Amino acid sequence: MKTTLDELQAFVAVVDTGSITAASELLDQTVSATSRTLGRLEEKLQTTLLRRTTRRLELTEEGSAFLQRARAILVSVDEAEELMAARRVRPAGRLRVDAATPFMLHVLVPLVDSFRATYPEVELELHSHEGIVDLIEKRSDVAFRIGALKDSSMHARPVGISRIRVLASPAYLARHGTPTDIQQLAQHVLLGFTQPDSLNEWPLRDTGGELLRIQPAIASSSGETLRHMALAGQGMVCLSDFMTRADRDSGKLVPLFEDQLLDVRQSIHAVYYRNTALASRITCFVDHVVTALGAKPFD
Repeated sequence: MKTTLDELQAFVAVVDTGSITAASELLDQTVSATSRTLGRLEEKLQTTLLRRTTRRLELTEEGSAFLQRARAILVSVDEAEELMAARRVRPAGRLRVDAATPFMLHVLVPLVDSFRATYPEVELELHSHEGIVDLIEKRSDVAFRIGALKDSSMHARPVGISRIRVLASPAYLARHGTPTDIQQLAQHVLLGFTQPDSLNEWPLRDTGGELLRIQPAIASSSGETLRHMALAGQGMVCLSDFMTRADRDSGKLVPLFEDQLLDVRQSIHAVYYRNTALASRITCFVDHVVTALGAKPFD
C-alpha cells in the first residue's frame, strides 16, 4: 500500500505544530482523524516516526530522516501546481506571508480584499510575529521586514520607507503638558520596546549630539501594544508612520517636537529565498503591496 499525500501532510503538520490537536486544527480535521492518519502512515512504513509522551511529541531518528523526504515531496507537489497555474497565466496555490503585527494590521490586511479580487486562486496564510523569524522554520514564503537587513542568502525587494515620530494623545498632553524641550522628557511617561534596544532611540538629538536613547517607563515587545497605550493616554511613544497615519489624521495622536525632529526613516523590504519555487505567487503579492503603497504614502 502506497503512502498518500494526506498522510505526508498530516505528519508534517504534527511536527510543525507540535501536537496532533494543533495539526488537526491546521488541517481542518478532527483530532481522531489526524491521529488515525498518522497511525496509518507509521503502519505502512512499519516504523515509529514520533514518540508520544504525556507532554509532547518527539521525532525518532527514522522520523527525522523521513521528515526531510516528506517536505521535499510536498514542495514538489506545490511546484507542480505552480507550473500548471503558470501555464494558465494565473498564480495559484498557498502563499504564506509573515510580518510584524503592526505592519500586518495596518498595511497588509487592508489590501487583502483587492488582492483576492485580482488573484482569487492564491490562498493567503497571514502570520504575525514581533521579531525576525526564520522563514524555513516558520514555513513562510515571504516576509516583510522593517529596518536593516542582515541575511544575504535571501532576496530582498524594497517595498517602502516609513518615517518615525514622537507622539502622544491629546488626553495625555492635557494632563501632563506638551513638552517643548527635550530635557522635559524626564518629567513624562515614555513608552518603549523591550527589544531590540535600537527601537528606543528617538529621532531627537541628546546633549552629545547623538540620537536620544530613552529609558522606557513601560516597555513592550509589540509596537501595536505601545500604540494602544498611547491612544489610551498612558504615555508618549515613538512609532513608524505606517502604523499611525490614521491616528495622526484623526487627531487621536499628536506629533511632538516637529521643529526638532530628525528625518529618521525605516526601510521596509519583502524578503524570500532566492531559490524559491513560488516566484509568481510572491511577485504578484509584493507587486500589489508596492503599487498600493506607492499610491498612498505613509506620511
